[in-house]
Amino acid sequence: MTTRRNVLGAGLALGLSAGIARAQDFPDGTFRIIVPTTPGSTPDLLARTLAPKLAERIGRAVVVENRTGASGNIGTETVVRAAPNGATVLIAASTLATGASLQKAVPFHAGTDLAPVTLMGWSRLVFVTHPGTGFKTVEDLLAAARKAPGKLSYGSPGNGTPNHLAAELFKARTKTFILHIPYRGSAQQLTDVLGGQIDMAPLTAIASAAHVRSGKLVALAVTGSKRTPLLPGVPALSERGFDGVDGNIWYGMFAPRGTPSDLVARLNAIVRELLHKEQASLDAKGFEVETSSPDELRQLLARDTARWADLIKAQGIQGD
Repeated sequence: MTTRRNVLGAGLALGLSAGIARAQDFPDGTFRIIVPTTPGSTPDLLARTLAPKLAERIGRAVVVENRTGASGNIGTETVVRAAPNGATVLIAASTLATGASLQKAVPFHAGTDLAPVTLMGWSRLVFVTHPGTGFKTVEDLLAAARKAPGKLSYGSPGNGTPNHLAAELFKARTKTFILHIPYRGSAQQLTDVLGGQIDMAPLTAIASAAHVRSGKLVALAVTGSKRTPLLPGVPALSERGFDGVDGNIWYGMFAPRGTPSDLVARLNAIVRELLHKEQASLDAKGFEVETSSPDELRQLLARDTARWADLIKAQGIQGD
């Protein structure tokens, strides 16, 4: 039998459900994905892969905006200063964790001024060398470096880049000296290691895989504890006994601080689902999908901020 209490209870439940739906809804208008790097970069690839699928899911137009400059600070600050209403997000690399240590004046604090949404995945770095060096393993590289400190050289896309930091972490852990040659970007770095002008380079798996398969480069090891699917025969550094040398690049999505937690949770669920649906196509491009909770990404950012700050101080590293 229907009673007044039943009717009131049902009405209250419906009201609460409607309230939750409204609370979790994205605001009217355009949803923006801010990319602090150039078109064609990995954050840009992720943004443009997600945008059309995300638009279908949230029922809003989704645009990708490349806001480059100041080592990614311009795009990041755009999101830091955006309204925390669930209409603007950032897709950034793990360089977020190094900015404060490498740059004199960063207008935000990544750990407190951004709301983590989800880890998106990784680009793994591979230590490669020219066949003319005769090196077949990372132990060969170390033996030569210890025999003649400073004679060997390695290149990076620039001071303070993840590639630079990965090599410096390796040097610090192995107590060796290999001369750093910073380039203005990755193109000339790749050209010079292919030509034998430098002895070693930490390259992303996607940048190095074709050259390794063709025999133009020799892959010595993948940084960290996991092999890359693009070069499954190349050991991880941890397999060779070099634990803690993890310079791989992670990518994550962030919202402005103060974005409602229910919107962050909803966005987390949607983006994780979409990324895993696109996993095969992203794998083919050298990107390894891995997602997380917002808190797990917060912990990853805090851990890397601390460990890279220690390395930057110990090795006297300066940004460009």
